[in-house]
Amino acid sequence: MIQDKPAGPSLLSALEQTRLRVSQNTGAQKKSLFGQFLTPARTARFMAGLFRPTAADRCRLLDPGAGIGSLTSAFLDRCHPGDLRFFAIDVTAFELDGLLHAELARSLSRFTAHTQLTHEILGGDFIEQAVNRVQFGQTPFTHAILNPPYKKIGSASRYRLLLRQIGIETVNLYSAFVALTVALMAPGGQVVAIIPRSFCNGPYYRPFRDFMLERAAIRHLHLFDSRTNAFKDDAVLQENIIIVLERGARQGEVTVSASTDDGFSDLASHTHPFERIVLPGDPERFIQVPMTLEPNAIERSPAVACSLAEIGVGVSTGPVVDFRLKVHLRDLPGPGTVPLLYPAHFRGLGTEWPKPGLKKPNAIQRNAETEKWLYPNGCYCVVRRFSAKEERRRIIAGAVRPGAFDGTEMLGFENHLNVFHERKQGLPEALALGLAVFLSTSAVDENFRRFNGHTQVNATDLKLMKYPSRAALIALGEWAISTATAPTQAMIDGQLAKLTL
Repeated sequence: MIQDKPAGPSLLSALEQTRLRVSQNTGAQKKSLFGQFLTPARTARFMAGLFRPTAADRCRLLDPGAGIGSLTSAFLDRCHPGDLRFFAIDVTAFELDGLLHAELARSLSRFTAHTQLTHEILGGDFIEQAVNRVQFGQTPFTHAILNPPYKKIGSASRYRLLLRQIGIETVNLYSAFVALTVALMAPGGQVVAIIPRSFCNGPYYRPFRDFMLERAAIRHLHLFDSRTNAFKDDAVLQENIIIVLERGARQGEVTVSASTDDGFSDLASHTHPFERIVLPGDPERFIQVPMTLEPNAIERSPAVACSLAEIGVGVSTGPVVDFRLKVHLRDLPGPGTVPLLYPAHFRGLGTEWPKPGLKKPNAIQRNAETEKWLYPNGCYCVVRRFSAKEERRRIIAGAVRPGAFDGTEMLGFENHLNVFHERKQGLPEALALGLAVFLSTSAVDENFRRFNGHTQVNATDLKLMKYPSRAALIALGEWAISTATAPTQAMIDGQLAKLTL
């Protein structure tokens, strides 16, 4: 039996000093190559604390991408006081970077004096070895703790081909590591992982969400409110989430917690029914992260229940990719040009065009090569596809009205905009403005942040949202048209409140 004598905070403190030294001595190019960002000690302790005690007397722990052993050490440190009791622990630690193996071995050896511990450190490629283990049915693991690498996987890469052999289709190393880890777990096996939040939404991660949700239950989600503090020593700007999964378990309620950063001083936690995490009937199975027990205004309102298709509106990414049409771009409008609209041309619900001195072009030449990328002049609602990393709003909407472009027949929408339209034609003015008003409400932005954890707003995300009816949107637009001054945020939110009564 593992002794009750604790390893003591000095072991993890020493390991944290090692992490800082290794991180500072690892160049940015290598970090990018390996997708390597070592886990801070406080985050590692918190993650280890999320495992539930079990009746099993033997633990088989997997740590893919183990680095210097911060996560495994935090897990082993939790075992010493008897919080997690095992007769013996077997650790399998994968680490591709051979230069870290000596530090990893030292980290694990510190626990052998107090623990019936065996461990193996495996170099080489985790994805290749994990695929082989799944295919040959090797002994599964009971626990896994991981901070996987972050790096895109090419559609024709060797990794994609390997993963497809066992039914995994995904676009990033981090989701591949999590999917493989789930596949390697025994029934009831627990997985605790810290990963970017980008898997929660978007079409590219739909196969990964399906794979995960079909094989495991979500037990806990922890969100860091700050983008910059979870891995501040490595300048990681991803919005990270900690997820706890249980292999083959029945899905029940999910605990959702949040803290500003890895200090966890303002930790808040609530329990939600799974129906608030993955909405019933959602074909994309977006992972929602509600931050309050009470449903927000969008959830509560029966008036916000229509799909875009039901209100007769489509949304598309702006078709003008400027670097591909560079020869046709013009700094300012001139003979033969039409307006080219970028996010910088929108302020509030209106348009500012042209903008002299703008670093982007204001116009595009209309000719046989550009014609197919242009829209007829008319009324449109637009939403920026990208927001700044710490910007107050995620959804930033505006409206296009033809009077701002007198004398032109066509408009160019640059690729950093999403455009609401009606079969590639303009919308009725009140409908376009009504969409812009609705999308500018605080409630919509708050609701959107529940499933979108990065700075990109995709057309797919906007298609899957619920909207008021066409008549209600037109009423919002008519209010905006009749307002003498530019509406404030309070005025916009007030209109939604009236709509949802």
